Amino acid sequence: MAPRTAAAAAVLLAISVTCGAQANNEEADNQAAVAQARRAFVDRMVSTHDFDRAELTAVLGKAEINQKILDAIAKPAERVVPWYEYRGIFVTPERIGAGVQFWKNNAKAIDRAAEQYGVAPEMLVAIIGVETYFGQRMGSYRVIDSLSTLAFAYPPRAKFFASQLEEFLLLTREEKVDVFQPLGSYAGAMGAGQFTPSSYRSFAVDENEDGHRNIWTDWDDVLGSVANYFKQSGWRTGEPVIDKATRPKKWTQAEPANKLDLDATVGAVTKQGYVFKTKEPADARAGVFAFEAQGGGTEYWVGYHNFSVITRYNRSAKYALAAHQLGQAIRAQYLTSSTTGSVVE
Repeated sequence: MAPRTAAAAAVLLAISVTCGAQANNEEADNQAAVAQARRAFVDRMVSTHDFDRAELTAVLGKAEINQKILDAIAKPAERVVPWYEYRGIFVTPERIGAGVQFWKNNAKAIDRAAEQYGVAPEMLVAIIGVETYFGQRMGSYRVIDSLSTLAFAYPPRAKFFASQLEEFLLLTREEKVDVFQPLGSYAGAMGAGQFTPSSYRSFAVDENEDGHRNIWTDWDDVLGSVANYFKQSGWRTGEPVIDKATRPKKWTQAEPANKLDLDATVGAVTKQGYVFKTKEPADARAGVFAFEAQGGGTEYWVGYHNFSVITRYNRSAKYALAAHQLGQAIRAQYLTSSTTGSVVE
């Protein structure tokens, strides 16, 4: 038995050595690919935006390729959460109460942004509440690390994240911000409203005119930036968002497809047999949305233009409805608990 055992040990040793060599080769290949992608990115930034090659190379050399970020973005998609569970994450007594307190603490800034940009104040509060629990959960990753990792070491979406890294470096140059200072999500979303770098450059505003667009701690800038995002996305002042609907028990038509780009009108939806109350004209754009109800069954809703606008912040009908309902709940409680500040539609 001894010779056979020795032979087996030798085989195992050979396999171990081979596997180790393969792992080392794979790691070397990965590092080479990262280095090549980084060099190509630097070349583009130098030629397109006149960045200093040595300086940018040094900055990117200090950016960490973070395995936790790669694990987070590559993990298998979680199961599809039904609407009633999704709603239960965001529309809670605790979050509503926190939203009311946030509104009280920032009433002047909220009302000013709502009036200036024509966006419902409860919508501004709700977005910040859904995205970061009113600024309490803005992410702990350095944005430069997140975007470098995904731009150089995550091939499936490297092009997109390289574009966001480009935007990030441009905005730090424009805002005169230390490139290593901003923190955000593992995907590089930043601030209380979780703006991508491209959204930051396009929609963030210096509301208090102090020379910086601070979407982390300056609530004038945060609220003005979210409001500007909605205004530029087409929000219409005073128009409804969505209404609950019912339909006859005997129904032969197909279930709604929950298309975010509204593909019907109020009149067409009414002719289909849906029953709902609205002041919108028959030719107003509309769409029917179906959501899983608690205990089985289905909720039906008719969304209008402003509902579609909310989905431009996050391409999800569930997100839009949860944000809307959170905003409505916060508004109702705020109005009954506060006697200061004006609230506009």
